[in-house]
Amino acid sequence: MSVDKVEYGSFPAKPVRKLANPGPLGLFSFASTTLILSLYNAHARGVAAPNVVVGMALFVGGLAQLLAGMWEFAAGNTFGATAFSSYGGFWLSYATIFILGSGILDAFKETPDELSSAIAIYLTTWTVLTFLLLISTLRRNIGLIALFLFLDITFLLLAVGEYKGSANVSKSAGYLGVITALIAYYVGLAELLHRDESWFTLPLGQMPKRLG
Repeated sequence: MSVDKVEYGSFPAKPVRKLANPGPLGLFSFASTTLILSLYNAHARGVAAPNVVVGMALFVGGLAQLLAGMWEFAAGNTFGATAFSSYGGFWLSYATIFILGSGILDAFKETPDELSSAIAIYLTTWTVLTFLLLISTLRRNIGLIALFLFLDITFLLLAVGEYKGSANVSKSAGYLGVITALIAYYVGLAELLHRDESWFTLPLGQMPKRLG
């Protein structure tokens, strides 16, 4: 973290601390947790139960991403703060569903169909939020547009899979989730590779800015 000096007329210079970019932390945390859950949804290696992702969802997708969101607020990036904080909350809330002490799954023991509908509504809500964030990316860069587009479709397919009770649709969502995670890794790495400190950089495909 660098420190710059700012002159205020005849007053002594005061150090101003620059915040490091919290974007890579948020993106890598999101990507890693999404990759694990998506591989489970795709039944990789025969794994279908998502419970092992709970720890990852709590501390990486949840806590680390939420912290990244708070730092984005301090850095003045409203979009990054909103996105990271929201998906940090998503992972924390998702993990809570599978924590035995929460009582959430126990409430649906006798009505499994109702549980599917409840989870479908939960996923539908995140589909709507992700679509709104997708709109906010349209003047930013192609990397972010692709990330939120694939994420929105993934949420939509997960919701449809729960509504229809279709394992194939949920599995397809898993495959799309893997692609989403890989895009998030790419965008995160592109932000991490600083031009002055790296051997190469990665393009994100900047969109034309509004004139005037």
